[in-house]
Amino acid sequence: MKILVFVNHVPDTETKVKVGADGKLIDPTGVNFMLNPYDELAVEEALRTREKFTGEVVVASLGGDSNKETLRKSLAMGCDKAVLLKDASVRDSFAVAGALADYAKEYGAEIIFFGKQSIDYDGAQVGGLVAEMLGLPSVSVVVKLEIKDGNIVAEREIEGGHEIVHTKLPAVIIAQKGLNDPRYPSLKGIMDAKRKPIEEKTIAAVESRVEVVEMRKPAAKAQGKIIGTDASAAAELVRLLHEEAKVI
Repeated sequence: MKILVFVNHVPDTETKVKVGADGKLIDPTGVNFMLNPYDELAVEEALRTREKFTGEVVVASLGGDSNKETLRKSLAMGCDKAVLLKDASVRDSFAVAGALADYAKEYGAEIIFFGKQSIDYDGAQVGGLVAEMLGLPSVSVVVKLEIKDGNIVAEREIEGGHEIVHTKLPAVIIAQKGLNDPRYPSLKGIMDAKRKPIEEKTIAAVESRVEVVEMRKPAAKAQGKIIGTDASAAAELVRLLHEEAKVI
């Protein structure tokens, strides 16, 4: 089976992020990057699918040379081949999806795995966009997956419960927390990953449909105030909620 998994290179969740001088991107100085946690679930499920059906797992990432760190983590987990779709320009979700869909067509994947969302922008759009561009069925926020004789039974999260979805290969599967527990790379896997080549494909920059006008941190929380300690403060509290906080 030809299995493809797309991963993203994102700032570590413990990194203190600062807005860059242009006010539109983060300042990468001193920022640690990592394999997107949701994509780690996708890598693990791709590996389990290969173990069940045999075949090849190709991991691909769109970005600059720094993305190779994330690709090597995926190789250390057990992926067979890594591909860097090289373009360090800033893209919106639609432009990212277009590049990924083009590579998926070229590779001819039978099943494509994504993480639910990337923890940097939290758009949760790319997996569904790629499926639409390829004309493939997709199942999102998947927490359980079964594949048999080309048929897929997926359990996905919905508000207030779970939903069972049936579809067929080829398809796009978008992983949610709970789908699996990603394996830790073994020492042998880490050493092998250092020796494996990463194929590079130069991707032409394209114009995004969405422009980031400004990026800023949330305003500092205002200092609290005590307006009274007994029932007589109720009227003043209502006035402040109405006139200052404007929540009523």
